[in-house]
Amino acid sequence: MRTPEELEGISLLGNQQVRYPDNYAPQILETFVNKHPENEYLVTFNCPEFTTLCPLTGQPDFAKIVISYIPRERMVESKSLKLYLFSFRNHGDFHEDCINIILNDLVSLMNPRYLEVTGLFTPRGGISIYPFANYADADHQELKHSRLQAQMNRVIQ
Repeated sequence: MRTPEELEGISLLGNQQVRYPDNYAPQILETFVNKHPENEYLVTFNCPEFTTLCPLTGQPDFAKIVISYIPRERMVESKSLKLYLFSFRNHGDFHEDCINIILNDLVSLMNPRYLEVTGLFTPRGGISIYPFANYADADHQELKHSRLQAQMNRVIQ
């Protein structure tokens, strides 16, 4: 069981009064203390219902967003992440921008060892876009480069 100190700053979990944000809301993200910072382990989130708006046409774009990270001291709280991701539904940015915004916001929030964000956007006009962005601290640069290379190889095949 977590102590009250470990849960300090988490206000969304269990709060039934929370509304979805009307627009991009990075301030809604919350963290909690990683109880196992000595271990390197992977946490993955799958958001199959991500929506954002095309900045030119205002038409909705749909995607599956996959976020994976190796935590350090802090971890993102899942309900706040869900609300944050859903805050993009009225936000107009290109697919590549959304993925990099998510990456940068989560890196700033948690200071993870490693983090990657993949967007699997549904086709629009006959073209699918799959942006991938990743971050690594000094100890995980090899992982960063190998994951980027793996993504490039997967796309080429």
